[in-house]
Amino acid sequence: MGALPKKECQIMEFKASFGEEVVETLVAFSNAKGGTVYLGATDKGKVQGVTVAKESIQKWVNEIKTKTNPQIIPDTEVLTIGDKTVLALSVPEYPIKPVSTRGKYFKRVVNSNHLLSTNEVANMHLQTMNTSWDFYQCPNATFDDISLEKVRKAMNLIKKRNENFQFESEIEFLKKNKLLLPNNHITNGCFLMFSKEENILTTTLMGHFASEIIIKDDVVNSNDILTQIDDVMDFIRKHISKALIITDKQVENIQQWQYPLDGLRELVLNMVIHRDYTATHNSIVKIFPDHIQFFNPGILPDTITIEHLYANQYVSTLRNRQIAKLAKEMGLVEHFGTGIKRVQEMFVDYGLKKPVFELMSGGLSVKVFCEMGMEKSSEKSSEKSSEKSSEKILDAIKVNPQITIEELSVKLQKTTRAIEKNLKALKSKGLIERIGPDKGGYWKIISKKT
Repeated sequence: MGALPKKECQIMEFKASFGEEVVETLVAFSNAKGGTVYLGATDKGKVQGVTVAKESIQKWVNEIKTKTNPQIIPDTEVLTIGDKTVLALSVPEYPIKPVSTRGKYFKRVVNSNHLLSTNEVANMHLQTMNTSWDFYQCPNATFDDISLEKVRKAMNLIKKRNENFQFESEIEFLKKNKLLLPNNHITNGCFLMFSKEENILTTTLMGHFASEIIIKDDVVNSNDILTQIDDVMDFIRKHISKALIITDKQVENIQQWQYPLDGLRELVLNMVIHRDYTATHNSIVKIFPDHIQFFNPGILPDTITIEHLYANQYVSTLRNRQIAKLAKEMGLVEHFGTGIKRVQEMFVDYGLKKPVFELMSGGLSVKVFCEMGMEKSSEKSSEKSSEKSSEKILDAIKVNPQITIEELSVKLQKTTRAIEKNLKALKSKGLIERIGPDKGGYWKIISKKT
């Protein structure tokens, strides 16, 4: 090997000599994607060499082994660079996480070691075991703390989407979905979704601001998370404006909100479903005259950056798998991993800029912006978005007259509500006709002109 890599990174670090920091770095690598420590180089990558003997290598390896739990044993390679000797200590990603040293847990983030918090340690272990926090028993709640009426509402929503859905009782439903555990215990997910009373775990703070320091209205909401989705949307609708669009192209005038409500609801769903409910922070919604800010406790997974969100280049990682599964079956979530892309398209189609994502205070902030002169531009953006969607739907029907609303939703990357609205408009204009029932029927194009 003629030279070392130029700089430290997520899988590489330089150390002048062996010590506790070397062990911590190898632990951090093991808890991430693996990596290599080069002994005998400064943090700037300058080779100064290290004295290496067979006995010293074995001594260092044994020290690493005895100071880590589970024990890690690095691969070693002696490198000669010029007239200097460098020792490479390499470890792969450890399959069962997290690995610790002296009771501390580290994770590699970019080019430094990050000391894990208690919550991060727990979540890393749960992810390794292919489960999540919401599947585990809620320590201070039992079956008596949940509402069977709320469970029944969830079952009815699932039944509307799946005609083969059959359960004899709410209790059977809870057991089959692993929401109800032996001895009348319930999971964390069950408690969050169906709790009878308000609870501090789900608290969301909502405020309406005249400026950064002047608040006009504020609400503290601690309802179950399924109820909270509608509560947050109600608060938003209460404090954003609606413009009256007067146009000579139709008989009735149009009322249009400052923001696309489907896009706002998608952000609220993400906030509720993907929140870190073990964190001490609350979710926050702030409504200002020209923007809305959503803050949610819980950092992004190591493999996802803000840039990945913007580019839609990521694989969805579910923090609360039990909650997310049920939300999808209820129709609250259409497709995992496509929500951010759909939200961006909704705002662009509405004539607004894309939402802005930012990591802050151990969580994710999302800002959406409106146009203060909304009434001047909303007619144009609304008509443009409607015409674009109508063309795509008509083209899809022409290719496949039996296409379903769900299939159109996937194809156009729109919510089912948006598809239903577009279909209703096309039917009212006499452009399409539904032949036969919802299941087994088909669409007939009467005119292709829009």
